[in-house]
Amino acid sequence: MSKLETYRTQKDFPVPATMQAVVLSGVGFENLACREVPVPSTGDNQLLCRVDAAGVCTSIIKLLAQGPKHTFINGWDLAAYPVILGDEGSVTVAKVGKNLQGQYSPGQRFGVQPAVDVPPMNHRERYADNARGMNKTAVGYTLGGNLAQYILIGEEVLQGQCLLPLPDNDMPYFAVSMGEPISCISSAQERQIHIHKAGPFGQRVPKLGLLEGGSAVVVGAGAMGLMHAELALRYKPKNLLVCDILSERLATAQRILAPKAKALGVNLLTVNSSSPDALKETLMKVSDGAGADDIILAVGIQPVQQAALELLGRGGVANLFGGLPRGKHMLQIDAIAVHYNEIKVVGSSGGDPSDLASALELIAKGHIDAGNYVRGIGSLQHAPAVLGLIQEGKMDGKAILYPHAQTDELRMVDYWDAGQEAAHMEMYL
Repeated sequence: MSKLETYRTQKDFPVPATMQAVVLSGVGFENLACREVPVPSTGDNQLLCRVDAAGVCTSIIKLLAQGPKHTFINGWDLAAYPVILGDEGSVTVAKVGKNLQGQYSPGQRFGVQPAVDVPPMNHRERYADNARGMNKTAVGYTLGGNLAQYILIGEEVLQGQCLLPLPDNDMPYFAVSMGEPISCISSAQERQIHIHKAGPFGQRVPKLGLLEGGSAVVVGAGAMGLMHAELALRYKPKNLLVCDILSERLATAQRILAPKAKALGVNLLTVNSSSPDALKETLMKVSDGAGADDIILAVGIQPVQQAALELLGRGGVANLFGGLPRGKHMLQIDAIAVHYNEIKVVGSSGGDPSDLASALELIAKGHIDAGNYVRGIGSLQHAPAVLGLIQEGKMDGKAILYPHAQTDELRMVDYWDAGQEAAHMEMYL
């Protein structure tokens, strides 16, 4: 049996006393490190899981900047009680608390929804005002994260039903980890709402999702924008416009999306929006002057979002997916367009367990190829370097780290799949 087969089929886990983990012990990069730490002890109502793959999320940058002021940290003293980072991961059960025997067993695989709609149940004294008023917790913040060799799945995660079984137990580890960012896309697109009416006397019926047969625009062709575009194809818009100011991103969009768009009969156009009015002119031409039915704003730039609102057609919906920085977050809404054209502006922040379940299903069924958005492969010690690349805008995609496959160098890739993962893990386990 190969090393990878042994790893995949393991049921008896001789858990070590210590493990590698990416730890934050204060504000800023200087307090970020990959360290040897004790493996968490498993309580009666808890699980210990092996982390098989973990993504490095851009949201960690905000946590590094804010530290105890972050909503999910809420005064927690990071110097006294460092936290293990990582809100994206694929896990396998290693140890089961005595009260959970029969419900879980070693070897079971899961995805983890990091946004937990449950107040803190442990260590409440570590939060400001003993966690009074807190109604959420988060994995990779004060709940142990996935950027470690093992993760403690505590009562909050289990009560919040945030440990998700896989639709296909043979899913690659990286694809399960990618379920979290993809769940944010799926959640956002379900905020798009269109009113359908069959004839003059038909009942108005709301329908979630992008308008089938309409004109959809994705502003921003970074990794999240491209994921939006690929998932938008499942709604079969007549036209799908993807715009960005970087020609290399648009070339990637064509490479990833064009074959699928052609197969679905969707007119895919990539538009370099560095030219003034290029997007508006292209949109008005292909929509016969009707404008956009759906706009996904996958960039957090206030002037870009403001200008995009003017492209909405009658009944059009704009999704403010890219968050604006505080102080530059105000937009003007044309009340006449709201009144007469019935435009809508929506938004969302992250997902919930149902969104992760949906994302895992979408990945398993091939509605989105998670490997299109993987750009870096490495081990836990590469997390600080990856975060540095993210902060500098040099990581236009997701880095996947394999906690138990130790490799010296961070490897940059254009695409990743199950075969490449298997070869990588066989070599480095």
